[in-house]
Amino acid sequence: MPAAGLPVAGLIVALGLAGCSQEKAAVVQEVLRPVKVVEIGEAQTTRQLDYSGSVRARIEMNLGFRIAGKVTERLVDIGQHVNSGDVLARVDPSDYELSVKSATASLDAAERQVETVDLAKKRAEQLYAKNFAPKSQLDQANLTYDQAVATRDAARSTLAQAQNQVHYTDLKATQDGIVTAVSADVGQVVGAGTPVMTVAVDGEKEVLIAVPEMDIAGFKPGKEVKASFWSDDALTLDGKVREVAGSADPQSRTFAVRVSLPNDPRVLLGMTANVQATVGSKAQLVSIPLSAMAEKDGKQIVWTVDRGSDTVHPRPIKVANFTADGVAVADGLKQGDVVVAAGTQFMTENLKVKLSGDNALQSASADDDVAATSSLR
Repeated sequence: MPAAGLPVAGLIVALGLAGCSQEKAAVVQEVLRPVKVVEIGEAQTTRQLDYSGSVRARIEMNLGFRIAGKVTERLVDIGQHVNSGDVLARVDPSDYELSVKSATASLDAAERQVETVDLAKKRAEQLYAKNFAPKSQLDQANLTYDQAVATRDAARSTLAQAQNQVHYTDLKATQDGIVTAVSADVGQVVGAGTPVMTVAVDGEKEVLIAVPEMDIAGFKPGKEVKASFWSDDALTLDGKVREVAGSADPQSRTFAVRVSLPNDPRVLLGMTANVQATVGSKAQLVSIPLSAMAEKDGKQIVWTVDRGSDTVHPRPIKVANFTADGVAVADGLKQGDVVVAAGTQFMTENLKVKLSGDNALQSASADDDVAATSSLR
């Protein structure tokens, strides 16, 4: 029996040693996990604000008829360039032409009346000079003449007004520009002053952006900014804040900011532009890649590497804001900290990681919006 038991015991020992070897290999494989890291550099004292907007003309005119009427012609389309004096649309002039005829007839009658009372006035002057008529008769003739002259002058003004209204049946451009909107078409009855067309005046262009109240303090009239354009990555212009709205939009709760642009033929109306402004930061911010941020127990954390033991530990952070490429951290990190930049879902407390050396680390400096990452093997 003992002799038969020896092989069995030896087999058990062999199996135990094999199991320990596999477990040890598994532990070694888990401990020596290679990671990507970034080293935190100097804290940022400024931050960059990016807002998108559209290119618009500095002056946009909403044109409308100065009289009411039915639109009979529309002579331009959206996107068409017009010159000062060009006729854009017309309303039916029939009623206004009749008013001109009526005013002309009234003026003729008033002039004939002036001629009649003028003769009566001269006759009264002659009779009074020869003492054939009293002074009161002459005064009455003068008064009648003055009334007739006043009536004639009023008739002239009425005729001029009627003639102007006929001219107002043509809607004309007052400045050179591009038609950007048409609000009325043929057959529509419009009132006096109702916007019919919008013309963007040639000349200076600007970018209109919407800025939330938390950042509006960074945009003051005269502040210099940079404007880039989606249509041309190589096109970047120096802009200047021209106007900031005095109150927020009641729906979006944002402030309208207008940024003046230098004259450049490559910039066209309607282009999408990105306005970049550098402002001071109240808090000392450091930047990390978005992939470096994790969550634990409902809190935002990063995994930092202890260089002495090559182990990782979670550290809570306070996020200031998110950028297009990373995260700005207001609290929780300091210069020299080494942060795991990728693979945070595999990190655990005191997990040993494999680093090849400090020479492969890259700083998350204040000059970069996002710290660059480097794979350490």
